[in-house]
Amino acid sequence: MNPNNLRYSKNHEWISLPNDKNQSYVGITHFAQNELGDIVYLDVENSIIGKKVKAENSFGTIEAVKTVSDLFMPVSGYILEINNRLLSNPELINQSFYSEGWIIRIEIVEVKEYDQLMSSKEYQEYIQKTK
Repeated sequence: MNPNNLRYSKNHEWISLPNDKNQSYVGITHFAQNELGDIVYLDVENSIIGKKVKAENSFGTIEAVKTVSDLFMPVSGYILEINNRLLSNPELINQSFYSEGWIIRIEIVEVKEYDQLMSSKEYQEYIQKTK
């Protein structure tokens, strides 16, 4: 269920393989969106674009019908773009969590932080332990 070409954080965010400019997409995992339920609102301020956010720091919140949860950076990086489609269509995260439901695009500061994240297999084992 978790693509092999992504890395995963303990906070249930995924990050794509960096391109040649160390740019990656970040979103929440299938497990996270399933636990949250129907997503109704995404709060990531435009003022964050261009800012550096350290790994494990919050960059916004995601609201579902029954709860609100923080969104955490899987690695340190500069926020380059917010997926504006989610502002008017947040349920896209539930429908397409590993592709069209990406939340932010970043430039990774420390690639070694990316290398330390969990593989698909490691993440699957991790979520089995948390159930």
